[in-house]
Amino acid sequence: MKPLIILTGPTAVGKTELSIRLAKAVNGEIISADSMQVYKKMDIGTAKIRPEEMQGVKHYLIDCLEPDEDFNVVLFQKMAKDAMEKIYDAGHIPIIAGGTGFYIQALLYDIDFTEQQCDETYRRQLEDLAREHGAEYLHGILREVDPASAEAIHANNIKRVIRALEFYHLSGKKISEHNETERQKQSPYNFAYFVLTDERAKLYERIDRRVNAMIEAGLVEEVKKLKSMGCSREMVSMQGLGYKEILAYLDGGCTLEEAVYIIKRETRHFA
Repeated sequence: MKPLIILTGPTAVGKTELSIRLAKAVNGEIISADSMQVYKKMDIGTAKIRPEEMQGVKHYLIDCLEPDEDFNVVLFQKMAKDAMEKIYDAGHIPIIAGGTGFYIQALLYDIDFTEQQCDETYRRQLEDLAREHGAEYLHGILREVDPASAEAIHANNIKRVIRALEFYHLSGKKISEHNETERQKQSPYNFAYFVLTDERAKLYERIDRRVNAMIEAGLVEEVKKLKSMGCSREMVSMQGLGYKEILAYLDGGCTLEEAVYIIKRETRHFA
């Protein structure tokens, strides 16, 4: 089996810096498992690694898509597998680094999503419900039909809540049970899986500092630019933490101070 290293953990725990050191130590190349860093023109709010920080280590799945393009687990699987082939061909070891656990599991166990159909009309209905009544309301619907999924998926992760409801709507089965069956598969890789962690208080302090640094670095200007390009909160890219809150501020839905408070709070919850 081919070697594979996973380096994951909550936001602001120090994955980026450690992944570079690890890649240098084992002759590795890095594949980002972050659902937002894949987007171009979205640098500050995603805490995207800068070229000079890469220290010559090759990175994949960063700056690949335009903000108006969709990104999902199926596309991630395909792009990550393509990157892994290139890394193996070069005689190096792929290091999957990032915090999107669902993406990592899908790649690690080669979970098959091809049979999962979609119902655009039903999906739009759910999106409308989320807009009108809020994320918690939608999460409550999921809790009724699939408690295990509701436990595993944070209410703010509207995209995944909708996917779980859509799966139940189309198949009559719980996506949590489907995923559990898929997870019983043996991984085709010889993998080492590392999860970084830290004391909660230290992590929260780093998150608050990071959000302050993002504002100072020009997050509001970054979102203004994206808005002027036609980016709206309906887009997958603009549902990322930091982006939807600043967009709400720019649309007059809250003050900047309130937006920053919400970003910090939701990032702590996410972590």
